Amino acid sequence: MHQLATALQGLPPSCGPVRLVAVDGHAGSGKSTFAGGLAAALGGAPVLHLDDIASHEELFDWTGRLLTQVIGPLGRGETAHYSPYDWRTRRFGPPRPLSPDPVVLVEGVGAGRRALRPHLARLLWMELPHEESWARGRTRDGAEQRDFWVRWVAAERDHFTGDPSRPHADLLVTQTQQGYEVLPGPGRTAGPYQGVTHRDGPSPVC
Repeated sequence: MHQLATALQGLPPSCGPVRLVAVDGHAGSGKSTFAGGLAAALGGAPVLHLDDIASHEELFDWTGRLLTQVIGPLGRGETAHYSPYDWRTRRFGPPRPLSPDPVVLVEGVGAGRRALRPHLARLLWMELPHEESWARGRTRDGAEQRDFWVRWVAAERDHFTGDPSRPHADLLVTQTQQGYEVLPGPGRTAGPYQGVTHRDGPSPVC
């Protein structure tokens, strides 16, 4: 993980002074866990979870809110303030700060969408088939979220059909028994980690 962190820190800024790094993949693929480990390897880099930007009414139609509340301020070198969504009360909460650190991670389904890619220093894709990812997600969320998952799967299919992220990923991340394997992705650009695979200790999948 530290090898990847070092490579990301060496990239040129992509959003004002910030190197904005997206971690995308299917729901249940382990994005949150991986992003948390990467943030720690980066010395405590901020992580924006797209679950805080999306809502029941806007599972994927949140681009404008993200650009206004987060991308715009970070691009000006300012602290962003976004209102996290509470999935239980179905309300947006009080503003939460997001500082323009050298590296900021954005994790969630759709983090590599077309409208955000111009602002990204790198796009990482969690390489796990959708059916396996969704099965993990359903197990994680339990029976009480069964109806939500029916709606979610249809919405995710529609999103990635019209705006796929994987073809543009710079790196593909696969979890193994030893940790993570990171390989160049289909949208890779020149960088010091090209052709490099690294592994860390095991980590649970979110």
